[in-house]
Amino acid sequence: MECRMDGRVAIITGGSLGLGRAMALEFARSGAKVAMVARRADVLEEAKAEILAAAPGVTVNGYACDMCDAGAIKAMHASVVADLGDVDIVVNNAGTSRAMPFMDITDELWEEDLELKLMGAVRLIRLTFPGMKDRKWGRIINVLNSGAKAPRASGAPTAVSRAAGMALTKALAGEGAPHNVLVNGLLVGLIESDQHYQRHIKSGSNETLEEFYEKMGKTVPMGRVGKAEEFANMACFLASDAGSYVTGTAINVDGNRTPVV
Repeated sequence: MECRMDGRVAIITGGSLGLGRAMALEFARSGAKVAMVARRADVLEEAKAEILAAAPGVTVNGYACDMCDAGAIKAMHASVVADLGDVDIVVNNAGTSRAMPFMDITDELWEEDLELKLMGAVRLIRLTFPGMKDRKWGRIINVLNSGAKAPRASGAPTAVSRAAGMALTKALAGEGAPHNVLVNGLLVGLIESDQHYQRHIKSGSNETLEEFYEKMGKTVPMGRVGKAEEFANMACFLASDAGSYVTGTAINVDGNRTPVV
């Protein structure tokens, strides 16, 4: 089975680091024309150079955009269409994993989290969904996390915004299904990512990154932390014709760490 996306145009938000960069590389290798979206132009250029070094000849562009800014999202989408063509695939991956005790979450923090993780996805989908329906082909993948199904104590605001993303996935899948627009969620467990790398740096620990991940992996039934490439492989399956009968579901990519199916 090949997960090909030849000629398809894909937007991946949060595309410059970690899971986003891994998905951008695998999508490009699979034939997609990839638009990586992130806030920092310099990091996007680094990601583009890394992908072209690993897969010469692929099509990958970087677009600096704040996914909390509705006007910036509209301008980014227009640039992608002008450069690459109509958008066939959207991966909503932008976001953080902010979590803290409930009483520490201010109105401003709630609003920031929902603006980025929920409304950023809503606004991008609003721009791309009609064209997908008209062309009778589309893929939307909402990257969430396991807290969407099994929130832990002090897991807000992320668990709440990600649960909203899971509800959005199901509602939109019902509208897209008659038009061959498939909408799915991918729930991240403990997977190597830039966010974990930054936590390791900030911890000030003397342990190596490998030791840090090894310790994290002990909480996973499979006994290890996942690789970004493993997550990207599942995204490739859903974004291609190989996953042509999968829609309206939220798939755990977590080594069975989440207690909910």
